[in-house]
Amino acid sequence: MAGHVDTGGKRWLNITAMELFYIRPLNEDDRAWVAALLKEWWAGPVVVIRSKIHHADRLPGFIAVHTDKPAGLITYNIDGDRCEIITMNSLVEGIGIGSALIDAVKRAAASSGCQRLWLITTNDNTAALRFYQKYGFTLVAVHRNAIEQDRRLKPEIPLVGNDGIPIRDEIELELFL
Repeated sequence: MAGHVDTGGKRWLNITAMELFYIRPLNEDDRAWVAALLKEWWAGPVVVIRSKIHHADRLPGFIAVHTDKPAGLITYNIDGDRCEIITMNSLVEGIGIGSALIDAVKRAAASSGCQRLWLITTNDNTAALRFYQKYGFTLVAVHRNAIEQDRRLKPEIPLVGNDGIPIRDEIELELFL
């Protein structure tokens, strides 16, 4: 079982010496890396959710650092008492980076007085649906054919996604803080 060690505000997951990582807030020096990651994984820094445009490269967030390199990113937006996760990418699977990134956003959201942490993923993203539910998020809505409207704002959204599944629906999940 992995152990967590407090090292001056940095959170480490201690599995083996080769798998240490820590989470830290995004800073201005990270913006070029963030833009490159968003281009690779999200077809650019513009993310459309429920027909709303988010400039994910300008949002607050956290980075996971593993072997002195960025290994994960989460961006979020606080609106009143709700915090929405806009993007999340774990570039090293199976060592707890995704959970640690969400933990960091939960703390930021709670300290800002948020009551609800929520996110949207697409119907093809079965790995994310599994991960978020194991973390404790609950499915609250399926927005049927919502991606069709999103493509009007961002035509780069592919027609087919993971495992050859057509991308059509937005699935909303939430976690109460």
